Amino acid sequence: MKALRFEKTGDLVHLSLVEAPLPEPAAGEVLVRVKAAGLNKSDVSNVMGGHPYTTLPRTPGRDFAGIVERGPQALVGRAVWGTGNEIGFTRDGSHAEFLVLPADAVAPKPQRLTFEEAASCGVPYITAWHALESVPQSARLLVIGGAGAVGLAALQLARRQGLQPVAGVRRAEQKANVEARGFQALVLEQTVPGEWDAVFDTTGFWLAQAIGALARFGRVIVIFAPGDGAVPVSARDLYRRGASIVGINSLIYKPAECARLLAQLAPAFEAGELRAPDGIVARPLAQATEAYAALQRGQKGKVVLVP
Repeated sequence: MKALRFEKTGDLVHLSLVEAPLPEPAAGEVLVRVKAAGLNKSDVSNVMGGHPYTTLPRTPGRDFAGIVERGPQALVGRAVWGTGNEIGFTRDGSHAEFLVLPADAVAPKPQRLTFEEAASCGVPYITAWHALESVPQSARLLVIGGAGAVGLAALQLARRQGLQPVAGVRRAEQKANVEARGFQALVLEQTVPGEWDAVFDTTGFWLAQAIGALARFGRVIVIFAPGDGAVPVSARDLYRRGASIVGINSLIYKPAECARLLAQLAPAFEAGELRAPDGIVARPLAQATEAYAALQRGQKGKVVLVP
């Protein structure tokens, strides 16, 4: 089978498409023919050496959608999707033609979603779900980066939970796109306007400004820090508000946990209450190394790799 592999970290030059043996599922495992696999920033940082627990050599890739070819009879032939912290880090991942996982790490794919759409949802929805766990029901919520994959997932989940979230974006066309989905949106410039009970900064670039825009006992939720991760903030602004910073790391959650959550969300996808990210760009697995390089350069859109 064709698979991406890397034996060293620190540079994308170590990533290449190779011919690899077809993996053999053990008892209690499934062999999934990958129909589409999401490409996330963490996949790029994995090859770059940002995750010291990764074992080498390794096939990267966390998110997937495909068809079970071998495994428990009840799953054979089923269309499934999934994600999780081990996949692509301590066991071979989804950027390949086939993937072996524990049977409890896959969930039935919503029929309403194409394979490409399903493969684009894993990390965004897992991240957004756990971010919103720290947001009170009556909170005034601002989602910075609301036009991105995680931001849009958070807006949709928040609306289902009875909140009225507002998206913070950088450009007028992003504001128009978010409003077309039925959400309020505002364009951020140098500051974060307003007074918010919770600010979910999906970009990592607005932490200090978000703290300054919090109401008493508010919280900022962060999922990313640029550069070396050392972001200067005002401790005074934080403690005078009785505020807090909440970190969310989707790589804490095991594949089986993620499968259960995706199964829980599936009816909402089937009903059209939840949707896949905007701007999905499908690229063949043969162009995967170029796709990694483009994402590292900051290419926009949600990329999925298609074997």
